[in-house]
Amino acid sequence: MYKNILVPTDGTKLSSSAISEAAKLAKQFGSKLVLFYAAPFPHLSPVSEGMSAPGRTEERESAEREMEAEAEKILASAASSVNLEGVTVERQFTVTDWPHEAIIKAAKTFQCEVIVMASHGRSGISAVLLGSVTNKVLTHSTIPVLVVR
Repeated sequence: MYKNILVPTDGTKLSSSAISEAAKLAKQFGSKLVLFYAAPFPHLSPVSEGMSAPGRTEERESAEREMEAEAEKILASAASSVNLEGVTVERQFTVTDWPHEAIIKAAKTFQCEVIVMASHGRSGISAVLLGSVTNKVLTHSTIPVLVVR
């Protein structure tokens, strides 16, 4: 039924529960899991505004290396957080200011038939103020989204 399952993760325990549910689906259907991390775009420090182009380039390159290392750490932890024995796993990340758009794009890019993701279950004013990546994915995705709480 599902050949590829996208599982966005942010490295939290809640994300692990979504990975666990996705792993069960993957085992049942012989699917590949695509663990995906949407890394926040690095905004350079205000000090770099007055720096020469080489200084800004070095700061950006350093920030990119740090983000890549952080993404690898989060994805490795996510992969080891649940029993993925017998499941093919691919790890991917991107840098973005808009995680929900990156998640939807990744699902299309990796030909995923379903997105399995966690939700904090916020409601009321906290949901309005904090926003919800999960809610935005639900609103804009054209493929099924399984929400795990």
